[in-house]
Amino acid sequence: MDDQDLLARRFERHRPRLTSVAYRMLGSLSESEDAVQEAWLRLSRTGDASIDDLAAWLTTVVGRICLDMLRSRTSRREDPLPDRLPDPVVAPADAVGPEQQAELADTVGYALLVVLQRLAPAERLAFVLHDMFAVPFEEIAPVVERSAPAARQLASRARRRVKESSAAPDPDPAAQRRAVDAFLAAARGGDTEALMSMLDPDLELRHDDGVRPLRVVHGAARIARQAAGFHRAFGPVEVVPVLVNGCAGFVDVTGGRPRSLACHTIVGGRVRHFDLITDPERLARLLPAGLTA
Repeated sequence: MDDQDLLARRFERHRPRLTSVAYRMLGSLSESEDAVQEAWLRLSRTGDASIDDLAAWLTTVVGRICLDMLRSRTSRREDPLPDRLPDPVVAPADAVGPEQQAELADTVGYALLVVLQRLAPAERLAFVLHDMFAVPFEEIAPVVERSAPAARQLASRARRRVKESSAAPDPDPAAQRRAVDAFLAAARGGDTEALMSMLDPDLELRHDDGVRPLRVVHGAARIARQAAGFHRAFGPVEVVPVLVNGCAGFVDVTGGRPRSLACHTIVGGRVRHFDLITDPERLARLLPAGLTA
């Protein structure tokens, strides 16, 4: 085995962590893979002889690559971040194997991922690297081209926005699923009063159809009326329960084909965030094979 093979093996040990960093930064599964691959190319050209801490080096390199990708999006005005929901990580609701459990345990909550997309690129980098991966501000500073105190301030601003805009979901998956099932039952029955009882007053619905800018609706009463009206208009649909970034969700299936993917963030037993993707191309790409079979 030559030196390059040994280096590749060392890199693969760090791949899961690097993918987690990139996903939190970019909110795109395919772009996360691209960022990690670029990190490998840079490492293969550099070698590890002069690198004291390979894990730290790779983490900051991936962070820098992701920051450049986010800035490039903004400068080209392509795919504005607030106008698309991030890619979800979707798994069957009964994903209980060791590999699935490990993957889900490392998955960032979907509502938090949406908030991260709203941060400025440098704020996002500082928050993700420091608060989620414990990278010191002294190592973050050169990546964002600021001083360490300025990098600390970036993370502090991001932390405030995250705290204001998102809440940690209820930790019990079974309780989450009961809340989602109750929501569906009330919507199917057109029971607006029952729906209101299980929706947070400050509920936010975000709908991404892949064509129009992201549609955001606020308020439990308005969303309850829309949910009840939707099911009255379209009648019974097949619903396949799934996990979306570890939280309870479902796929709406019509004629054997997925029509929508919904993720509910349950806080205090009520739906706090309701994220809906109805873009057929994204659904075909993101849903696991055979999920709706």
